[in-house]
Formats: sequence, structure tokens, C-alpha cells
Amino acid sequence: MNKLRVAIVEDEVPAARLLRTLIARLRPAWEIEVLPGSVEEAVQWFAANRHPDLLFLDIQLADGTSFELLSQARPSSAVVFTTAYDEYAVRAFSVSSIDYILKPVDEERLAEAIARYEELRGRMLPPDDYLETLLDALQRREKRFRTRFLIAGVDRFLTLPVDDVAYFYSENKVTTAVTFAGRNHVVDLPLSRLEEQLDPDRFFRANRQVLLSVGAIDRLEPYFNGKVSVTVHPPHKERITVSEERVPLFKAWLNY
Repeated sequence: MNKLRVAIVEDEVPAARLLRTLIARLRPAWEIEVLPGSVEEAVQWFAANRHPDLLFLDIQLADGTSFELLSQARPSSAVVFTTAYDEYAVRAFSVSSIDYILKPVDEERLAEAIARYEELRGRMLPPDDYLETLLDALQRREKRFRTRFLIAGVDRFLTLPVDDVAYFYSENKVTTAVTFAGRNHVVDLPLSRLEEQLDPDRFFRANRQVLLSVGAIDRLEPYFNGKVSVTVHPPHKERITVSEERVPLFKAWLNY
């Protein structure tokens, strides 16, 4: 059986050495290589070498970002991000990547990330699809998400905070926001636009008709053909199901 190959892309030499030492201590049998810490040199390395199984990648590199490296090198590797950004700024990465680790690297936290990789290995998306989810997450990192809606009433306007919304549903080309208090408000946007404007850590597109807030979900139950049935509060008038293809993403989103 081939040894598992690991690569580290980190522009700070002491940080790269520490990470290599900790990985070697936790998994002595793994082959570990520290790559150049610049986008240009790392891209050249990926073009000339077999891609590693697992890549530890700093978000900010000497001459650019991890987005530039991934989009140019297009590695087939699973990715764990390492970063000095605070946890809030990188929380979306735990769904799209294997995991992320804040610097300075803590050995216990690193062990958790490695264990997660070992658990998910063999059940990951095809390399091209996986890479696209990473690139999408990196593009969203600096994005500001919608926080409220202006709702037109009979004789006045009111402000609806996003925090108050349990879910959105579409029916006959009309989008309705259902609040946790059970009130319905028509929103002048299709679900596809809402999905782009809302924080993906908090809202998930269950299917073509429903966009769910994580706070609205009560329980999941197996349904026909590999689907999952979702019970929400306040209750929706129709059964909400997640397709078999989207169930792994849905569970990963809930498990963050």
C-alpha cells in the first residue's frame, strides 16, 4: 500500500517547520514535503510533480492568496487551510475543505483535523467538484451578507431582520419569508438571488422550493430513494425533502 503523501504550503518558514514536525509526530508513516511558500513557485511544483493526498495550505501566501494557487494549480488534493485569520472569518471553510487550523498551530487541533480527513477520505466529492467548492468558499470569504429586508405592507413599510427568518419558500413564482414567530412576508426576490445574498453558514437550499435557516430545523428522517425529510419550526405546509445528491452537503453543513 502506498504511503499517504502530504504537502505544506506556508510562506513563514518557522510555521512550516512546526507544522511538519507536528504532523510527523502524529503520523510518523506519512511522507511530508514542505513546498515553496509563494503562489508562483507552488504552481510550478504542482505542474511538475504528482499531487499529494492531503495539502495543508496557508490562506495568505507571500505573493498572493490560496485562491490564486488553487485556481492556477488545480490540485487534486484534499485541503486543510492554515490561517492567522480569526475563526469567524474562516468558518465557511469547514464545510468546503476538510478543516481549517488557526495559527499558531495547536497539536490537539491538528490531530482533530487529521482525524477528520481520515474519516472523510474515500467519501469525498470528485476532485474537480471538490476544488470548485473550495474556490467558491474562498471567493465568499470577504463577502458581506444581507442582514435585513424592506417589506411593503398595506399602508407602510417594515424592516424584517434576517435573524427573524426561519425559512423562505417559493410558490407560483412568489417568495415568502416565514419568521420564527410564524408570520409570513412576501419578499421581492427569487430563491436563487436570496441564496447568493444570505450567509451560507446559516441558510441552506434544501430544494428548488425551500431555503432553510439552521435555527429552524427540528429533526431529520430518512425518506424514499435516499432523500431526507426535514421537520422545521414553525411547520411548513408541505413536506420538505433534501435530494439524495445533496444529503452529504446538508449533513456537513449541519455538522459544522
